Amino acid sequence: MEEAMAQSQISYVAGQIVKGTVIEIRQKEVMIDIGYKSEGSVPSNEFSDHDEEELKLGDVVDVQIVRLEDREGMVELSHEQAIFKQNWENIKTICEEGGCIKGRVKAAVKGGLIVNVGVEAFLPSSQIDIITPRDLDVFVGNTYDFKVMKLNLERQNIVLSRRELIEEERSAKRAKLLDDMMPGDIRKGTVKNLTDFGAFIDLNGLDGLLHITDMSWGRITHPSQMLATGQELEVVVLDVNKESERVSLGLKQKEANPWDKIEEKYPIGGKVAGKVVNLMPYGAFIELEPGVEGLVHVSELSWTKRINKPSEVLKAGEDIEAVVLGINQDEQKISLGIRQLDTNPWDLAEEKYKVGAKVSGKIRNLTSYGAFMGLEEGLDAMIHVSDISWTRRVNHPSEVLKKGMDVEAQVLEVDRENQRISVGIKQLDDDPWDKIAELYKIGDLVEGKVSKLASFGAFVGLDHDIDGLVHISQVSEERVEKIKDVLNVGEEVTARVIKIDRSDRRIGLSIKAANYSQEQLKEEEAVLDALKPGEDLVALQHAFDTFGDDEGESKAVAIKTKEEAPAKEEAPAKEEAPAKEEAPAKEEARAAEEPEAPAETEPPTESEEAPAETAEEAPAAEEAPAAEEAKPGE
Repeated sequence: MEEAMAQSQISYVAGQIVKGTVIEIRQKEVMIDIGYKSEGSVPSNEFSDHDEEELKLGDVVDVQIVRLEDREGMVELSHEQAIFKQNWENIKTICEEGGCIKGRVKAAVKGGLIVNVGVEAFLPSSQIDIITPRDLDVFVGNTYDFKVMKLNLERQNIVLSRRELIEEERSAKRAKLLDDMMPGDIRKGTVKNLTDFGAFIDLNGLDGLLHITDMSWGRITHPSQMLATGQELEVVVLDVNKESERVSLGLKQKEANPWDKIEEKYPIGGKVAGKVVNLMPYGAFIELEPGVEGLVHVSELSWTKRINKPSEVLKAGEDIEAVVLGINQDEQKISLGIRQLDTNPWDLAEEKYKVGAKVSGKIRNLTSYGAFMGLEEGLDAMIHVSDISWTRRVNHPSEVLKKGMDVEAQVLEVDRENQRISVGIKQLDDDPWDKIAELYKIGDLVEGKVSKLASFGAFVGLDHDIDGLVHISQVSEERVEKIKDVLNVGEEVTARVIKIDRSDRRIGLSIKAANYSQEQLKEEEAVLDALKPGEDLVALQHAFDTFGDDEGESKAVAIKTKEEAPAKEEAPAKEEAPAKEEAPAKEEARAAEEPEAPAETEPPTESEEAPAETAEEAPAAEEAPAAEEAKPGE
């Protein structure tokens, strides 16, 4: 009664917000009693935000008077307008105080969402969550808390943000997590983002970095091989930096380190199985188990084959066996070998190829110092150039041997440590120089074929594979300017033996002496008997020494013949010669004593012949001792 009287005292005007009681709920309208002389009606759709089953008779609701009387004399009311006006005032207050407001998402539109917070407001896509969602429809119908970012009363425009509230919440959680988190803790998280170097994990308000090296004990090239965005997982906290708010996480640390007790699992000398996971120029990495890899160096692939890179014999992904050679647990390295699965042929080489034994094979390769002969697969022997012939001076093995040629040889040395076998061809035959006294004597008439030409003379091949030298001064009684003008390679010649030096394995020949008469021969023999090696034949010896030496050839001195300069007639002449004329002879004597040129020296060509005037300008070798003998008579 008192309430009715109080209500009756209220003055009602359009636009006024009053409270009313629901007295009847119809299909299209709801009847409300506001205490006025007549009842008021509100369209049913204005209560759409309410559950109609919950709206019942007797409920008190806020309504705004639109008109006091309509055509039928009833009061026209609006629940929406009352709420709208109340909400605007409420929203204005909340915005001024910096608070948040609850709202329900009505629809998804271009660029964001329409939210009912008592009035319609706009929520931009960028403000929905920390990461802008792709599908906005999933939010329709859900109720959230929002913060008012922008309010325009004149336009009745409201812009909301949910992201700010989430960030504030996360910041508070982050601070709490940093305080509570310790290294070694196991935390649940969600994969937020993947990069080439790792993954960022959301720890319910705090992001941590899971580096790729801490994902697995095994080999992975990209985080996507193990993780996916949105995936939930447990991680181990490795490090917490509260100042920079950075957290390092690990996944592999949840499992035991496979390198623990590695020496017990893979003992040195033991056989292991694994898969080729990476090929490098220097070797191949073999995965023995996840997180454990061993390296097979390129030198450990084969005992005998020369392998330049592992890809020649191995393929990525191939399953292989190997032998453990060494382990470094601190550096997490294992050395493996494949060749150790087979017997080292060099372990049997000394027994299989005894010194002095005869072997056969094909010439595989030629070098400047010798030839390589294949004994078996991967096992070669070297024939040094000095072990090819007893008698011939071989400057390059290609003079005698060819690639692919079948040869026989004798084993000279087996060096297991350095993996070398030395063999010789000449050792299969007797050294003809051991019986040279039986084969040739000074003064013997011999026949042979010109084998080589040089500026100082010609080499003639004799029987028993022995070469003799015909000096250019011993070719003809007449002066010879160039040897090629009178002799050709392959030409048959007859010559006289004028020098045999067994220690130096040398024979000197004279073609001009081959045609001497018996009387001339007897005279020549007397002269030959008087010749002293190293003095009278110094130039001839020098010719042997310098054959193949370009510089030596230019210094070769021709021998004066008996008719040109007899030794016995030179003495008086030299008695009158001044001291300065003796010097060339002494210099020539010293030149003849120079060491022999190396075996690798290539033979000279005819184009490299010494100038013609050399023989004429240089004093004869025989003159040197004569000059010395003249001194006492002075």
